Amino acid sequence: MRNSRDDGPAALVRLVATGQAESRAELARLSGLAASSVSLRVEQLIGAGLFAEEGAGASRGGRRPRRLRLAREAGVFLVADLGAHHARLAAVDLSGAPRATADLACDIAVGPEATLTAVLDSLRALTGEHGLHDVPVRGLAIGMPGPVDPATGQVVSPSRMPGWNDFPVREFAAARAGVPVLVENDANLMAVGEHRASWPDLDNVMVIKLGSGIGCGIIVDGRLHRGRGAAGDISHVRIRSEATVDCSCGHPDCLEAHASGAALAATLAAQGFTADSPSQIVDLVTDGVPQATAAVRNAGHLIGDVLTALVNFFNPDALVIGGSLSNAEPLVATIRGAIYQRCLPLATRNLEISTSRSGRDASILGAGHLLLAQSDTWIDQTLDR
Repeated sequence: MRNSRDDGPAALVRLVATGQAESRAELARLSGLAASSVSLRVEQLIGAGLFAEEGAGASRGGRRPRRLRLAREAGVFLVADLGAHHARLAAVDLSGAPRATADLACDIAVGPEATLTAVLDSLRALTGEHGLHDVPVRGLAIGMPGPVDPATGQVVSPSRMPGWNDFPVREFAAARAGVPVLVENDANLMAVGEHRASWPDLDNVMVIKLGSGIGCGIIVDGRLHRGRGAAGDISHVRIRSEATVDCSCGHPDCLEAHASGAALAATLAAQGFTADSPSQIVDLVTDGVPQATAAVRNAGHLIGDVLTALVNFFNPDALVIGGSLSNAEPLVATIRGAIYQRCLPLATRNLEISTSRSGRDASILGAGHLLLAQSDTWIDQTLDR
């Protein structure tokens, strides 16, 4: 029996939004619905302001079909990808393509209420500044630099985020935004965005995010693997090191305590170099500061050792390295070298190790895809009006 999510109006919207279909005939073929049923639903979606039909598409013989696209008034999704000291903000259309982006300086350590209020106010301002104030907001996604319980939308035992543990992020944001809210780990959003935009033909992909912290998102059989919310959290894997460093989680010698951007900044500060952000660490490396280069190479060895075990265990098709620190070439080269040196030949024979192709907007693209994937409710409500 066909699942109603696979052939309902929302499924047709997703087919057009993702570029898989641009005509009624293609919708019928891909959905398995009768042409008459598709035509009826398309008329409903046009009447509701979600679809527009214009011009003529490619002919497969006979009369050229009119081309379907998302209507401008179909809506936008709002996205906030939070970091330790900044947030990347965006309004994206229902296909996930950014229509407006901005950066917001904020300190996540001030706590959830102040941070989320500033983020939501800035997202409202962003839509107004780019002429989107009259376009309905269909959903909001918030990427968090910590573990997220997918059942509750709460951040659980995060590092360097005082006041955030078990805070009801989803409920707080939904009450103020008045739209459905998705709360997701930032590395998971990056993994979805990278996979959908740059590696759609690969089934199994690992995406590492290297910034102030360290995260990992996992795509298994083409879908995001969350586990119970902690899947891919490699930041607290214990590593071997000559000097013991206590991690914020309370245990000694976690990967994050030695190899994250925050750890590298502390190491460089002890040597007299100021690097308040991962991008400033990259600048020091680019400028040829030997202490910075040595620090990121050491971090690369530690990260590579952890990833070696994961690549052998998971056998991904691709390993993608993203985040601000991925711009430090010695770091990436050291990680790549460690994996090729230590992994089984079968695990690396066809493995592609690459830096992010989607750049700093990978998480935004991932958020748009996940919001579209859970759009059934608001689409059904729009058609019922």
